[in-house]
Amino acid sequence: MFSLEGRVALITGGSRGIGKMIAEGFIQQGAKVYISARKAGPCDATAEELSSGGGQCLSIPIDVSTLEGARALAKEVVSREGGKLDILVNNAGAAWLAPFDEFPENGWDKVMNLNVKSPFFLTQALRPALKAAGTFEKPSKVINIASIDGQRPNPQETYSYQASKAALIHLTRRLAATLIKDNIVVTAICPGAFPSDMNTTARDQAEEVSKRIPFARVGEPEDMAGPAIFLASRAGDYLVGTALTIDGGIVASAMAV
Repeated sequence: MFSLEGRVALITGGSRGIGKMIAEGFIQQGAKVYISARKAGPCDATAEELSSGGGQCLSIPIDVSTLEGARALAKEVVSREGGKLDILVNNAGAAWLAPFDEFPENGWDKVMNLNVKSPFFLTQALRPALKAAGTFEKPSKVINIASIDGQRPNPQETYSYQASKAALIHLTRRLAATLIKDNIVVTAICPGAFPSDMNTTARDQAEEVSKRIPFARVGEPEDMAGPAIFLASRAGDYLVGTALTIDGGIVASAMAV
């Protein structure tokens, strides 16, 4: 039910944080995983680390924040895999924090481009490969990594980030409606507080953050890998356009982190 044996996955932003958590989980379930990141060094190092246990993790360092980068990544994966791809995880993302009256245009554009534009155009570029891999009995998958910040206001002044994640949740529904006819199932994950280089508060102040989470702790790698495996595997085939909230109860209880 949850096996990914024989499947090939691409995870953007896979060298660290949530992307790395998902990559490790996929590999443990038998998938061959490509990870992409902007910086070659960390991307190569993570691929080597995740392959050390006998699995397959391959590095393709490409910046997907531009249309050209997204298309280049798609072309590279397609050429390596004979025109097929089973799973795409659009995880690469950025955030920007600034007071409302000082919020800069480049802080808006950078975040919206990477968090919304790139998932759309990478999925567009990989549609033929995903369609070629998917069948009615075994559909291919696209998983967009959104955020609980797209489901409720965050007290931090990360205006473009929160707007981008809300947009990505809705884009997930729209893509799901379009691509299901190609046997491509599109879903999203909305993480809460997971320690990472992006969420430094959860990483560096976990004890304090945990006090504001109903489950009383921040997310762990298994908490992210499990739902991603669920959505990518046979277990998640019938969840079309669904956005899973993985946050220890924050959104459900209307508590803000």
